[in-house]
Amino acid sequence: MINKELVVIGGGPAGLAAAIEAKKHGVKDILLVERDSGLGGILQQCIHNGFGLHVFKEELTGPEYADRFIKELEDMGIEVLLDTMVIELTKDKRIIAVSHKKGLMQIQAEAVILTMGCRERTRGAINIPGFRPAGIFTAGTAQRFVNIEGYMPGKEIVILGSGDIGLIMARRFTLEGAKVKCVAEIMPYSNGLTRNVVQCLEDYDIPLLLSHTVVNIDGRDRVEGVTIAQVDEDFKPISSTEKYVTCDTLLLSVGLIPENELSKMADIKMDDITAGPVVNHRMETTVPGIFACGNVVHVHDLVDFVTMESQLAGRGAANYLKNRMPLGKHISILPGEGIRYAVPQLIDPQNIINEKQNFFMRSTKPMEKARLFIESDKDLIRTKVIQHIKPSEMINIELKKEELADKDINSLRFFLQEEGVADGNQ
Repeated sequence: MINKELVVIGGGPAGLAAAIEAKKHGVKDILLVERDSGLGGILQQCIHNGFGLHVFKEELTGPEYADRFIKELEDMGIEVLLDTMVIELTKDKRIIAVSHKKGLMQIQAEAVILTMGCRERTRGAINIPGFRPAGIFTAGTAQRFVNIEGYMPGKEIVILGSGDIGLIMARRFTLEGAKVKCVAEIMPYSNGLTRNVVQCLEDYDIPLLLSHTVVNIDGRDRVEGVTIAQVDEDFKPISSTEKYVTCDTLLLSVGLIPENELSKMADIKMDDITAGPVVNHRMETTVPGIFACGNVVHVHDLVDFVTMESQLAGRGAANYLKNRMPLGKHISILPGEGIRYAVPQLIDPQNIINEKQNFFMRSTKPMEKARLFIESDKDLIRTKVIQHIKPSEMINIELKKEELADKDINSLRFFLQEEGVADGNQ
């Protein structure tokens, strides 16, 4: 049995930031466990720029962003186990891990931070008819093949789904000489960041077919083509709109799922909307001493937000290890009209870290202009006008401790009201 003060499970951007922040706040005995052969997680294959604008105030590539944290982690002397897979986590913070070098290990932690990230939704989850030929890839797999392994999956590409990785890979394939026929998106709006739609599709004249989906895959040994159809308001294909597109590769960018098998093993309460753990103001789950942050809690669109959230988890774990004091009364955070979810789901206003609390949320639909209302069960706290809202772009709101601490409240609710609808200026 190995005894550790803090164990961080996952060595991607969330795990790196959480471990570094915990070390800065006085936690000495930290172990970071990563199942891959190196640190950095998904960032190592994200060779495009656009990272670090919030955290470092400059534009970096994924490997550059990861490298800054990896160097800081190494300088601090934080212990790392690579090529090590955690296969079990209990609610009393006992971890079973396995590696080809050390074999089976039992680790007893005083606190745990979960930073396992997320995985891609596959073809099996969306039930596309057809055979099972070669040439069907998730966007992240194709990204790894091209950027790290040096293989081109195909020459004529159709992309299903407009998630950010799919959009970025549309540009990447074009730059490598392949022909991207189109990007089909079942929703009436893009599910990627606006900048990626502009820079990756519009700048390269790649068609984006909104309210369209793939209804059949043709080919037995290798993909030969796909049938694309328009969908109605209930997302059912309209048969009269079907068209056949020849291609040798179908890329799937149809969503990400938080990787929470370990969370469920530890009997952590899960949120049905985010598919991640329910967390409080210091990113602590419903099991005391187990924290979670990054894409394992909810899927982020910017790695900078992952870092900010993970630093909060690192400070929260350090605070827990120092005090071991039970938290006070929690109030519930409720998503109202126009808001799909809000994280954290619970807060203790008296114990907010650094005198301010960030809330991350997503809208239920695109809105050109809307007013965000923040209200307690007692009264209205604040409103804010937000422009150009998209479900794919996370809303980040900061509340100060004094806005919450002096109020005898049981819940806090966020909701959006679209502005300009009545006078036709929507």
